[in-house]
Amino acid sequence: MAVIVGDAQADRMVPPTGFTARLTLFASAAMAFLAVFAIALSLASGRLAHRWGQELAQSSTLRISAPVEQMAAQTAAALRVLETTPGIAKAEAMSDEEQQALLAPWFGPDLPVEDLPIPQLITIEETAEGYDSAGLRLRLQAEVPGAILDDHTRWRKPLQQAASRLRLLGFLSVVLIALVTAAMITLAAQAALAANAKIIAVLRLVGAQDSYIAKAFVRRFTFRAFSGAAAGAFVGFLAVLLLPAAQEQGGFLTGLGFQGLSALWLLLIPLLAAIVGYFATGTAARRTLKELR
Repeated sequence: MAVIVGDAQADRMVPPTGFTARLTLFASAAMAFLAVFAIALSLASGRLAHRWGQELAQSSTLRISAPVEQMAAQTAAALRVLETTPGIAKAEAMSDEEQQALLAPWFGPDLPVEDLPIPQLITIEETAEGYDSAGLRLRLQAEVPGAILDDHTRWRKPLQQAASRLRLLGFLSVVLIALVTAAMITLAAQAALAANAKIIAVLRLVGAQDSYIAKAFVRRFTFRAFSGAAAGAFVGFLAVLLLPAAQEQGGFLTGLGFQGLSALWLLLIPLLAAIVGYFATGTAARRTLKELR
């Protein structure tokens, strides 16, 4: 409460302007601006991996490579196997038009699918319980030699690993930002205390305790850290808003933003900066006041 309410008499000993004030405000604002992007990066990577994981988790693909004269028979046999497999809700062979649309981004819309030896694809939708992929592969190997099952496991795991690493990177970035902010505020507080050594000496002569002097500096620098971080977080939020909106074809870079309750992180950044400023200034004040005795 003393940090919020303060003491008007004590506040007079702390320079309201000057190098240390500008350094504290600038450092807090710059670090908060970077923290916004670090958090936005972490949240966006999590959303993207979750979306891709959900799309891949309940679906599989069966690819049939066979001579043209055997393709229809093997496709029908594969569909019979899939329809009798527990855990599979739906299995459907893709038409030539669907396969052409699937290959269009790479080969163009005029690809003559019917004239090319392209494997037949069968889309599989799983139930909530899923199916036994190892058992299904054995059945397909026996009844449909040209079939290859892709349960998308090799796609999901790298996505989950990448997402967890990006989230960890975002968390480590926030920690480093907090440490740099603490270091800058500490230097600014020590410089301010050293610059006011004569005033501190006079205050001690009239009976002022070091705790009283330290509280004045702690309050002023905590408020500067909070206000600077608030300004930096606001500018960072505006910068994030200028990025392209999330799009299916845009992937990761167009989903870098705050959605729903994740925007509460913007409110936490100034509070965290104030906490860092409080402890950093308190530590610097105690150390510097001890040296000035």
